[in-house]
Amino acid sequence: MIRSLRLLLPAAAMLPLALAALPLAGRAASTDPAIRRSTFGRLPDGRTASLYTLTNRHGLVARITNYGGIVTELHVPDRNGKKADVVLGFRDLASYLRGHPYFGCIVGRVANRIARGQFTLNGKRYVLARNNGPHHLHGGRKGFDKVLWQARALDTASGPALELRYTSPDGEEGYPGTLHVTVVYTLTHANELRCDYRATTDRDTPVNLTHHGYFNLEGEGTGSIKQHVLQLWASRYTPTDRTLIPTGKIAPVRGTPLDFTRATAIGARFPQLRTDPVGYDHNFVLDSGGGRLALAARLIDPKSGRQMDLLTTEPGLQLYTGNFLDGTLVGKAGVPYLQHYGVCLEAQHFPDSVNQPNFPSIILRPGSVYRQTTVHRFRAR
Repeated sequence: MIRSLRLLLPAAAMLPLALAALPLAGRAASTDPAIRRSTFGRLPDGRTASLYTLTNRHGLVARITNYGGIVTELHVPDRNGKKADVVLGFRDLASYLRGHPYFGCIVGRVANRIARGQFTLNGKRYVLARNNGPHHLHGGRKGFDKVLWQARALDTASGPALELRYTSPDGEEGYPGTLHVTVVYTLTHANELRCDYRATTDRDTPVNLTHHGYFNLEGEGTGSIKQHVLQLWASRYTPTDRTLIPTGKIAPVRGTPLDFTRATAIGARFPQLRTDPVGYDHNFVLDSGGGRLALAARLIDPKSGRQMDLLTTEPGLQLYTGNFLDGTLVGKAGVPYLQHYGVCLEAQHFPDSVNQPNFPSIILRPGSVYRQTTVHRFRAR
């Protein structure tokens, strides 16, 4: 049975939106802009996670669950108009609950690493979980990727959108202050997946949010991304120690394997990297400096012709090439995800910024509003 629900939207939205619960398997993509909702699974505490299917007027399809704000599927066309799902992930909630390397989720309260799981703010030392060797990573043991967000579907002039809200209580994962977070995913009629973030707090607290999508523009489960061509609008990066904590310096990429200022195959310089496992897990300092929406990265799959341009208001971009994927996780196509089967382009502030006084600050204070926008723009060539 299909049930239609009518939502009361804010004045800015204006238009009513129909939601329907229906099976998604085997459903052909519609060219009519729409959002449809279905049940994705149950959490251990009995709560139900939903899956929202967004379709823009060109037939692009994004599927997003309010568990972790995870983009589970994203179907875009190649140069011949054939669509493929270009993000890594699973078909059911149970697979996500068993654990995964942040496939397609919202990361927070602070993305990336905090050295030794601690920082000092206003003279007080805060101790966080050490969930990445000696360091704190991606918000801790239960970051924003593992919470159930409140969801509301929006019908906007730009395209179908999903608004997600979460209130992180004071002390959650060791962070000070109650943080109110809103993230809006919009599948625009310009063939973009747009992510708009907003947050407020009642106490000084660090905030650094990002979307942690793993992309393979040939299609998830098709193979390595080493032949994908990448260009970054970043002439500098933040060098790190062996545990990936920044030294505090900012260095030029010129003459290093990190120089993507010209379009280069991702795997072309793997032999020059001194990393174990081999691959990129580096933060780049964007030439735009942050604060305005600007082109940060261009990713191209020569085989399919799919291209993704990433634009962001953030000052940094973490490039991660799925170095720790080892075949133990099986994706939606039934194919094990091997090393380098996906690439992450995480728009954010720099790692360990809360302990690095010369990096752009990530401290949000009462009365101020955290805002960030990142856009994934798709085309075929």
